[in-house]
Amino acid sequence: MKDFINSRRHWIFDLDGTLTVAVHDFAAIRRELCIPDGSDILGHLDSLPGREAAPLHQRLQEIELELSHLTGAATGALRLIAELYDRGASLGILTRNTRENALRTLELVGLGGFFEVEYVLGRDEAVPKPDPDGIQRLAELWETEPSEVVMVGDYLYDLQAGRSAGAMTVHIDTAGEFRWPDLADLTIESLEEIMLHLE
Repeated sequence: MKDFINSRRHWIFDLDGTLTVAVHDFAAIRRELCIPDGSDILGHLDSLPGREAAPLHQRLQEIELELSHLTGAATGALRLIAELYDRGASLGILTRNTRENALRTLELVGLGGFFEVEYVLGRDEAVPKPDPDGIQRLAELWETEPSEVVMVGDYLYDLQAGRSAGAMTVHIDTAGEFRWPDLADLTIESLEEIMLHLE
């Protein structure tokens, strides 16, 4: 696995809960937006008529922006991203948040200088995960194949998107539960573990 990781030069990261400490209370967000328990938030909003969905999308944006001020960089994130950056790796973000909020969050946690704006894809720049569209778009921008990309994330949708695109998938779960082992090529409890494969 070490040689496999070392050979990868194109990395895509989920943001919330992956590069940052998870602070989202999705159940509370659903309640505030009157979305049924367990429903996919973006999927539900997209199913609504435009006039009804617009203010809810706006409120979701506000909630996510508020949360960006409460989080911090995940353990090992700064060191890992700096190491990959120094190695000349292509670095991208694929989030179900908005690009605006993602860029703000990256700045707040000290990661803003490592990611080009065009490589930060939010829900308006790509079909949201679990669709592989964002991975495919970034691979095209980097003039490579999705099979040469590593997708790192903390949730099912990240792994499904990576697997569907044909990318290598890394599942980070600080609790060590790893609920979707069949979708992960590598499981880690901290981004620091990736550093062990790079050294």
